[in-house]
Amino acid sequence: MSVKLPWFVEKYQEIDPEYGRVVGEVTTRAMQTQALDDKTKHLVVLALDALKGADEGVRVVAGQAREAGATEQEIQEVLRLAYFAGSMSLVKTFLNAYK
Repeated sequence: MSVKLPWFVEKYQEIDPEYGRVVGEVTTRAMQTQALDDKTKHLVVLALDALKGADEGVRVVAGQAREAGATEQEIQEVLRLAYFAGSMSLVKTFLNAYK
């Protein structure tokens, strides 16, 4: 499977070709999963991008997940799980206001 590098990795390769090549290789290797199918891989990356607040990443990866066969329900569930995973530490921290 061919991996399309994110535009910002391609741009970085123009600025610093030597290190940009390394970043490109790591990106390619990470995205060439063997144990995970493409749909699952994109759903995982979607959750991670959502947690990071990567607006463009969420938009792009959601499209890639759909192209790989993800349903709207699967995307909704992944985003709900991302919210859950990212927010539980906040609830725990909230309790400090009541000590």
